[in-house]
Amino acid sequence: VFVFYLFVSGLMPVAQQPVYCASKHGIIGFTRSAAMAANLMDSGVRLNAICPGFVNTPILKSIEKEENMGQYIEYTDHIKDMMKYYGILDPSMIANGLITLIEDDTLNGAIMKITTSKGIHFQDYDTTPFHTKAQ
Repeated sequence: VFVFYLFVSGLMPVAQQPVYCASKHGIIGFTRSAAMAANLMDSGVRLNAICPGFVNTPILKSIEKEENMGQYIEYTDHIKDMMKYYGILDPSMIANGLITLIEDDTLNGAIMKITTSKGIHFQDYDTTPFHTKAQ
């Protein structure tokens, strides 16, 4: 089981970090496509992504440092406002999500979202005729 850990910026735009956001969108597409290929090849490999909101870890404090934020340091207050609005998750919620993905073989290709408002849930996508067994 391969699980990619992304921020919800893989699913929504983030004006303060466009390059970071674009890379996360790419990982979502890679995860879903590789999971579909693994299903078609019946390889037994599973790929998923976890996309949490803000998580209570030391990285949250990195927004205060210009060397981390570069030209986007001016948006620090906006990011803090987003943290207040969306809330901050306890790391144990992400651990619980990871356990769910590891234990449930049917979730290959699933993109798990973890937010303070909805808890653990999954991103919905339209399926294709070839998108068997994956979300």
